[in-house]
Amino acid sequence: MLSWLLLLAAIVTEVAATVALKLSDGFTKWIPSSVVVLGYAASFYFLALLLTRGMSLGIMYAVWSAIGVSLIVAVDVLWFGHHLSAIQVVGLCCVVLGVAALELGGAAA
Repeated sequence: MLSWLLLLAAIVTEVAATVALKLSDGFTKWIPSSVVVLGYAASFYFLALLLTRGMSLGIMYAVWSAIGVSLIVAVDVLWFGHHLSAIQVVGLCCVVLGVAALELGGAAA
């Protein structure tokens, strides 16, 4: 259970850092730029902790990246007003389904 909480922390800090990267205006704004550096550092710290707890590198990275991408897309659509084409929605669903297949396939092995 703690491993999944650490993974959630890694995802949340990475998403916060990525949103701050957009808001940093090319690192010209001090506060968002600080969030970028601290957020990415915290995310990689949590990922490093996960690896010491024995979580599979492939599963950890797949879940981290797929949920991170999904959340970033949601922020981009809801906060920044960007629109997704049908093919982009299908692609995002493929990413999420692919990670689910990795996770579920490991349970059967």
